[in-house]
Amino acid sequence: MSKERKTKDDEIELGSLFIIIGKGFSNLFNFIGNIFKGIYHFLILLLLFIKTHAKKLLISAIIGMVIGAVIEFKKDVTFGADLQVQPNFKSARQLYNNINYYNDLVKQKNISLLQKVFDISSEEASSLKKFEVFPIKNGNDFLTAYDELILSVDTLTAKSYSFSLFKNTFTKYDYKEHNIHVIAAQNDVFSKLGAIIISSIVENKHFNKVKTLTNENLNRTDSLLRENISQIDTLRKVYMKVMLEEAKKLSTGTTIDLGGERKATKELELFETGRKINKDLKEISEDKVESSEVINVVSNFQHVGYEIKGVQENYGFIGALLGVVSTILFLLIGQLNRYLDNYKK
Repeated sequence: MSKERKTKDDEIELGSLFIIIGKGFSNLFNFIGNIFKGIYHFLILLLLFIKTHAKKLLISAIIGMVIGAVIEFKKDVTFGADLQVQPNFKSARQLYNNINYYNDLVKQKNISLLQKVFDISSEEASSLKKFEVFPIKNGNDFLTAYDELILSVDTLTAKSYSFSLFKNTFTKYDYKEHNIHVIAAQNDVFSKLGAIIISSIVENKHFNKVKTLTNENLNRTDSLLRENISQIDTLRKVYMKVMLEEAKKLSTGTTIDLGGERKATKELELFETGRKINKDLKEISEDKVESSEVINVVSNFQHVGYEIKGVQENYGFIGALLGVVSTILFLLIGQLNRYLDNYKK
């Protein structure tokens, strides 16, 4: 009798479990359904709002576009040019400070100082409209910098320093390449700016000192590796000579050398060591090329700048967009005000 009662209790508990699971799935599907219903309801309200105020929105867009078109017609034609650089020895921060300084001079309309800094005419200095600099973002820069960090610290530190933590500390100054963008009213002034921008970094005594020490270390390492290669070649020739002598003895049948296999293994080890040193030499050569200057020019300013165009730069489009947005905000504030008045009643 007790067994039958226990079985019934188990069935009841199992049935209750299925009911709970069923309710859970039902609540989940209802929640998802309510989300889609909410989105659908919002879209309907949006369409009703646009339908109700379509004329007002159209008129505000036309007015904004006309005002923007007038400003667009009166504004000066502007040109742009780009200088891509690769700062070395942590000079990127100084580069950003210099570019921001030039841009501040443009904002302050300090024509005389701009003329003096870049050694250009007053007309050319007054044509400068904007200086900006930003990193050329490349995901490989993260990986390369992280690998260099891991190789430079001990194992315990490397384990406690995750890639996500490193990525959060990676700033715009840590990217390898950066783009300097200049806007001007004249299209032939850009070629006169590049040399001054670069020299402002190159002439820094601190960076030049670091460059000199870095290149001395690279040259010293290069000489040491080449000496090691020479020594390995000498040892390889010695092993080859010994192996040939042993082969001659075996051919005459005078002796049996059981160390031949060991010599062959040594020969393979020398070959592998030489391969690694050649790889290191290649990396040193690449580092010497990159570190030969405080700042490397990847792509210089164009002699003739390109005309800046596009919808985002067009005041007619911007005026129409601002007209529509401001009208929508005005109408929404009106509806909110009426709702609050009715709520009080």
